[in-house]
Amino acid sequence: MPLKIAMIGAGSVGFTRRLMRDLLTVPEFADTQFALMDISARNLSMVAQLCQRDIEANGLPAKITATLDRREAIADADYVISTIRQGGLRAFALDIDIPLKYGVDQCVGDTICAGGIMYGQRSIPALLDICRDIRQHAKPGALFLNYSNPMAMNTWACNRYGGVTTIGLCHGVQHGHEQIAECIQRWARAEGRIAADECVSLDDVDIVCAGINHQTWYIKAQWRGLDMTPRLLDLFEAHPIFREEEKVRIDVLRRFGYYSTESNGHLSEYLPWYRKRPGEIKDWISLNSWILGETGGYLRVCSEGRDWFETDFPNWLAEAPPPISAESRSLEHGSYIIEALETGRGYRGHFNVPNRGYISNLPADCIVEIPGYVDKNGVNMPVIGDLPLACAATCSASVRVQQMAMEAAVHGDVTLLKQAMLHDPLVGAVCNPEEVWQMTDELLVAQAEWLPNYTAEAIQAARLRLQEQERRGSRVALSQTAGAARLHTRSAAELAADKLAQATARTSDKG
Repeated sequence: MPLKIAMIGAGSVGFTRRLMRDLLTVPEFADTQFALMDISARNLSMVAQLCQRDIEANGLPAKITATLDRREAIADADYVISTIRQGGLRAFALDIDIPLKYGVDQCVGDTICAGGIMYGQRSIPALLDICRDIRQHAKPGALFLNYSNPMAMNTWACNRYGGVTTIGLCHGVQHGHEQIAECIQRWARAEGRIAADECVSLDDVDIVCAGINHQTWYIKAQWRGLDMTPRLLDLFEAHPIFREEEKVRIDVLRRFGYYSTESNGHLSEYLPWYRKRPGEIKDWISLNSWILGETGGYLRVCSEGRDWFETDFPNWLAEAPPPISAESRSLEHGSYIIEALETGRGYRGHFNVPNRGYISNLPADCIVEIPGYVDKNGVNMPVIGDLPLACAATCSASVRVQQMAMEAAVHGDVTLLKQAMLHDPLVGAVCNPEEVWQMTDELLVAQAEWLPNYTAEAIQAARLRLQEQERRGSRVALSQTAGAARLHTRSAAELAADKLAQATARTSDKG
């Protein structure tokens, strides 16, 4: 029987089409049945048309169904993949804009910090509903592969409360691995260890990454038997681009001794040191790309990408479909995991799973990102042991924020939500407790339509607190700022005149 793979949140162009194409590079999966589901009929229709065109152009027997009914999509599925963005770009804008009034300047806002915490409040109820449908309608033992952020909170909730084995998947490890290989290549050529035209590939550089999603550390990097970890600071500082674009990551590497997987902009908002003083933010970021620290950078490119896709869709549909081949397969883990489980061809990647003693100095059951091995026997995770203490300390602070935010989302607990905000590293560095309490109330009221986990009484109480504070004149002082480094969100007409911007719009996740 052909596999059935349900893709929930399939209106996400960046992920849906890429993951489908990856899976279809596996010969045994040529006749896979893809059940695409989204809450937006328009987005779903556009993505389904592109996917159907790709299948037909490559002469494959795979089948696509598109539905607004989640249970129909999940029924009898072998695997379920989530790429949802609960609340869409409208809620995402609130994640960025409301905290900014309180001095919390975020680049991405999807993991922790104020935006990531609220993203979890919206996402977790939706994901638990998906888990319920998997239990009731998918094939027994169906595996849930989650790409939706905030990765750790979402995966934690699904495993603890959803009753479904869930693996969280991210591509941060692969991208940092590429940077390390590039640095080693430059050094090896300069040292005469390889020829001037010889390359260092990912396969040439053995790595072990361990930590939590978006705070995973390259605790081992080895090339030709050499331990490259102690050399990485010199190599990154010598790189003409990375030394200008990855200042936060390099500074952390200098002080911790280990490089982080996550981009400059991502990492800057998970720590209390680099974005707390508006006047210093530009010293640590680059505006060469949204991911390097721009205020609201991810929101901007997602907004531009969605607008461009909807405007330019007829041209996308008219383009010659690219071939589906092994050479075009991406580094996303999902297809390789399914291939290994179904065919027995082994795969090693880095996955987000509950901590069953894998990292001994992080809390049990928190979600850790570590190497995993997959074959017919399942997904197997090795014991890493202790993280270096500075890395563990940074991860531990974030883990407790994730835990409080996850539990707040599951139980609709306003006090616990505010405590999660209070303990967030960047929020705590910027805001005093009263500012945190008011900011959280404002976020709850603004996002109430996506928060079924919070009672109407809880939302009304937050609204009344805001009104009473305003009546008394005791509201905290708000900042009238667009952010330390915010760029203009370009219209579709502006994108039409900028080929580079179009390329970014095509690759960003528009879920």
